Amino acid sequence: MTEMVYGSVPRGGGEPILPRWWRTVDKWSMSCVLALFGVGLLLGLAASPPLAERHGLPAFFYVQRQVFFGGIALVVMFALTLMSPKSVRRLAVLGFAVSFAGIALLPFLGTDFGKGAVRWYSLGFGSVQPSEFLKPGLIVLVGWMIAASNEVAGPPGKTYSFALTMIVVGLLAVQPDFGQAALILFAWGVMYFVGGAPFFILAGVAGLVTMGGAFAYQHSEHFARRIDGFLSAEVDPTTQLGYAANAIREGGFFGVGVGEGTVKWSLPDAHTDFIIAVAAEEYGLILVLVIIFLYATIILRSLFRLMRERDPFIRLAGTGLACTLAMQAMINLSVAVRLLPAKGMTLPFVSYGGSSLVAAGIMMGILLALTRVRPQGEIGDYLVRNRRGS
Repeated sequence: MTEMVYGSVPRGGGEPILPRWWRTVDKWSMSCVLALFGVGLLLGLAASPPLAERHGLPAFFYVQRQVFFGGIALVVMFALTLMSPKSVRRLAVLGFAVSFAGIALLPFLGTDFGKGAVRWYSLGFGSVQPSEFLKPGLIVLVGWMIAASNEVAGPPGKTYSFALTMIVVGLLAVQPDFGQAALILFAWGVMYFVGGAPFFILAGVAGLVTMGGAFAYQHSEHFARRIDGFLSAEVDPTTQLGYAANAIREGGFFGVGVGEGTVKWSLPDAHTDFIIAVAAEEYGLILVLVIIFLYATIILRSLFRLMRERDPFIRLAGTGLACTLAMQAMINLSVAVRLLPAKGMTLPFVSYGGSSLVAAGIMMGILLALTRVRPQGEIGDYLVRNRRGS
């Protein structure tokens, strides 16, 4: 009654951080991430013991490491979701600078671990792949540049973003890591398109990519071997693609049963690049469809939230992050069913790998921070007000 007469009293200090975070964050997407991590642990229990046995390690050595790095990834993700877009942008730019220095020094200090591509730093107790951490920082930085170019008297951010992206792509191609290079170029193309780029520019970039692929095929034995294997009319049953294809075929709709799969004893990367083959063999098409549904839920919910966002930087960076996550998952799944050449790309939150898990946590944390509901009004309301005022 007092408030009706004298008016309400302003709340001192505002709403607490955690209740406001819980009210504004996308809880469905966050739940899907947790579900994907749970599926990764389930598949790790099946896929990693054979590898541990071959290396003379305890049966669940890799599962324990996945729990450890996955825990770090989730903590980082939750911490990032609490931050404002401005703080996220500053942190992402700093992370990009460190990661960029990391990939620039790889030819001198990196190692290939016998896989034909210098992509890692060996730390003795483990390894770090800097290109995984480069992606979220570069996407946020490019989104910032393109958004700034659309401002009145803004800098030529689109040109700067293209130059920076091509430098990064060139450094990745030297490793060689054409999969990550293509993924980064795809992220730039998506943000450039959303930012209002003319179609002929994107067509020109596509032409450059085609020419670059032809050049790489002629001058990189590592790249040519993978392309030749992909284009071969018949799949060698003793290769990774052959084992994966057979596992998926044997799994059918319901799978052969928990622990009954055999592909994990044959595939050296069953716990990383080809983890979906283990899922398809032991649990069948049902689990594969569940995994795809979880990724689709994250991506679609993020894009729908970003469509209502007024801030150009948030729209561009968020779209780049969401589409990159979707493309990385699609590439991993496509390689397993031989729709794409083998690229050595992990399945986010599901595959084993310290760098990939933590980097996926960073990427998802930034995306969740950018898609939080903010009291600024939606872009539709803004357009309606402008139309009425004109």
